[in-house]
Amino acid sequence: MKTENYYFDSIIPSLQKNLQKIKSISGGSSDLLVNEFVTGGVNCVLLCCEGMLSTATITQLILNPITAITLPEKNGKCLFNHIQNNMLLSIDRIKVKNYGDLFRTLNSGFAVLIAEGMDCALAFGVQGYAVRGISEPSGEANIMGSHEGFVEIVRTNMSLLRRRLKHPALKMELFVKGEKSQTDMCLCYMQDRVPENLLKKIKKDLDKMNLESILSTGYVRPFLESESFEIFSSTGTTERPDVLCSKLIEGRVGLLIDGVPFAIVIPKFFTESFQTLDDYAFKPYYAFFIRWIKYIAFFIAILLPALYVSIALHHPELLNSTLLMILADAEKEAPISLLAEGLGVLIMYEIIREAGLRLPKAVGGAVSIVGGLIIGDAAVTSGLVSTPMLTIIALSVTSGFVVPELNQSVTILRLLFLISGGILGLFGISLLGSAVLFNICATEDYGFPFTAPISPFNMKSMRDTTFRQSFRKMQDGNFTVEELQE
Repeated sequence: MKTENYYFDSIIPSLQKNLQKIKSISGGSSDLLVNEFVTGGVNCVLLCCEGMLSTATITQLILNPITAITLPEKNGKCLFNHIQNNMLLSIDRIKVKNYGDLFRTLNSGFAVLIAEGMDCALAFGVQGYAVRGISEPSGEANIMGSHEGFVEIVRTNMSLLRRRLKHPALKMELFVKGEKSQTDMCLCYMQDRVPENLLKKIKKDLDKMNLESILSTGYVRPFLESESFEIFSSTGTTERPDVLCSKLIEGRVGLLIDGVPFAIVIPKFFTESFQTLDDYAFKPYYAFFIRWIKYIAFFIAILLPALYVSIALHHPELLNSTLLMILADAEKEAPISLLAEGLGVLIMYEIIREAGLRLPKAVGGAVSIVGGLIIGDAAVTSGLVSTPMLTIIALSVTSGFVVPELNQSVTILRLLFLISGGILGLFGISLLGSAVLFNICATEDYGFPFTAPISPFNMKSMRDTTFRQSFRKMQDGNFTVEELQE
């Protein structure tokens, strides 16, 4: 019989029948530990999942106190009343009434106590499984800010937020999703800042999510975004608790997923991809300079190869004579067309990057050396690739690293613009650029335009968009996401 048939069944008062049903549901799994004992004259069983709890904790806090109980009446009801009224045992204590909740708590590191004659069970939080310690985020490094990043344990991530936002307006709602994985998720928001409509719509979309398992943010984000095609994602992710706290203060909603060291931010705006926490630790003029460096790098990453190919093939009159002769001399020995050459170099780079990313770190470094030095130098020396083309691609790829959050979209757009420019010249680049701009402007989730605060224009919000004012000037009014809603 399928496990799902037992999910909402109530716990049976008979201890032996309970054990038979539990063993039937688990299928005799080896990690289910069943400990039968008698305390206060009542037959009991303590269930736990091997490797999910601390042996020392369960012995000191659960086993020793329970086995020492003496009762005036030898029955399960008297035992449970004594435990609940006179004993603490565990801070995290849950009353379980059905087998679905029993197995969810059991597999979350709880110890579950079942007594003869009781139609419920008591679960005690004694988790002690191995976890990764809090460390610096791998993808969002900073110089002067905090070096703490989210970990895989959702309750630890909740504590990281609470340490930074001690106000009671910070609400964190735990719920479970995933029919098979039973994944704990936490919805985080500032009750006095978040728009009510935004919160209601997010909860409604999450209720529609009916997945068997949730193993990464990619399982959830499609349900929080529009069903229409979007080039750039309208939900963001972050590994940093301080970044998420700043978004919550603005009225956003955060979503933590157990087992994933990333938080989902809803909604996200395009300009936020060019902002970092270090911007607020530097002088405003330097933060302004860095932000515009990122904007320029973004356009270089997408358009530079396309502009080079389109001008060289279709608009050579735009180049001065000296530069034109240099390019012509470099390309005359190449055996393939300029467009095919650019596509080939870009695809070869993506192959090398993916190989270096997926292989073990020791081998990944060797792949980068072989790909970048040996293959690149050999390709230029043999005449398969011209030096200007290799330089252009290298500049474009390096510029894409400046905005890592947009790397996926930038990679595809770079190829599309290169093809459009190679076939139709500057007209093709303009045509595709218009299509991309229309898509970005049309991206809107939960009533918040993706291009805000630039379009629709909001003057107050521009204080921290294309440039950054000092906190002395920004403190006169707190920015909230509700101001950007149409």
